[in-house]
Amino acid sequence: MNDHKFYFHGEGAKLFGIVIVNLLLTLLTLGLYYPWAKAAILQYMYKETELSGSRFTFHGTGKEMFKGFIKAVGIFVVIYGVLFGLTYLEMPVLGMIFFYLAIFGLLPFVIHGSMRYRLSRSSWKGIHFGYRGDLKEFSKKYYKDVLFSILTLGIYGAWMTMNIRKYTVSHSRYGDVKFDFHGEGGRYFGILVGGYILSIITLGIYSFWWMKDLINYYYNNIEMDQNGTKIPFKSTIKGDGLFGLMIVNFLIVFFTLGLGAPWAQVRTMKYLCNHLFIGGEFDANAVTQTEEEYKDATGEDLGDMLDIGII
Repeated sequence: MNDHKFYFHGEGAKLFGIVIVNLLLTLLTLGLYYPWAKAAILQYMYKETELSGSRFTFHGTGKEMFKGFIKAVGIFVVIYGVLFGLTYLEMPVLGMIFFYLAIFGLLPFVIHGSMRYRLSRSSWKGIHFGYRGDLKEFSKKYYKDVLFSILTLGIYGAWMTMNIRKYTVSHSRYGDVKFDFHGEGGRYFGILVGGYILSIITLGIYSFWWMKDLINYYYNNIEMDQNGTKIPFKSTIKGDGLFGLMIVNFLIVFFTLGLGAPWAQVRTMKYLCNHLFIGGEFDANAVTQTEEEYKDATGEDLGDMLDIGII
């Protein structure tokens, strides 16, 4: 029984070329080129990522993302317009309350929309991924968890994070293959607290092992279901490996005044892919297409503006 291995073929020089072109065109267009810039990066990163000999494909386009970008900008113009208007009317407290409530209200839409767009526009071996979550159902769960987190002074946040991951992962598909997530709030809370304490005691050194625990816990609790066969993901990241990776990446970026960031990003992707596997019972050739196409990138662009990474 052989594991299905990931591999990343990207090169720092090629990614650097894309980044430089994106930067110049974004500056020349006063930021309007950003959606095409993001699409170019995603298309490159996907096509350089391999699983069992086949590359992934990102089908999203700059045009799709630009439409979402315009909608997202419109939403933020309204939110900031109300904030500035209330501030001008000498009601700054009311303005800030409105602002944070508006951002809070957007989050379920951002998560739901980002998942639906990104997965729909992703494929492997010609089969598309998909997201079948319901926005109304997800929003109810999200707001309830936020309330519990507030009432417990943030302690319930660990359970909230696991609930979000369970909902989004369990509603994700690869053709007719289902995904599930088995992470538990109690265990995740223990990792958070233990890692935080040990990082303080070791003056930050343990933070790399803490990061390793968080990443491994996420991936090792993902499972696929192919016609009743359970197929686990396996992440084997090591703390010392992550420590070496991050230190070298920092030195590359620091001594190149940021120009080496693409090489650091490629090194990170290679390391993560080299330590991520899918169980051997997965039959990729038996997967059939089931997911519908979805091209509204508004949630994706809102996530960028709020600096929320979903996938």
